[in-house]
Amino acid sequence: MNSDIKYPVLLFDGVCNLCNKWVQWVLLHDRQQRFRFAALQSETGQRLLLHAGLSAQNLDTVVLVDGDRIFTRSDVALAVVQRIGGIWALFAVLKVIPRPIRDALYDLVARYRYRWFGKKQSCMIPQPEWKDRFL
Repeated sequence: MNSDIKYPVLLFDGVCNLCNKWVQWVLLHDRQQRFRFAALQSETGQRLLLHAGLSAQNLDTVVLVDGDRIFTRSDVALAVVQRIGGIWALFAVLKVIPRPIRDALYDLVARYRYRWFGKKQSCMIPQPEWKDRFL
């Protein structure tokens, strides 16, 4: 897919409060610093979406780009916790729930995320210690 990116990249809605909290959670728990991040609205995010064959207009899912593998919706959360490891990897057991059921729940939260969690006027600016992890 994109050989110049050496880390898994988590694409997220940069104005969504829930999405920003998720990114902050990953940053705090990713002690190996495996992940890099880009807002879906950013130039990098738009480019990676297009390379992944996804619509650049569809901002209602987080996306994990890991080499040639693309994860969306509920699979992103499960892939992230599995890669973070430790106690968090236990959540990967949720893969036993059929994907259509997991994704239906994901879609419900995604549809109402702004109403339930709020929305920022602009994309999150990372803390200085995290700045090098954002593309």
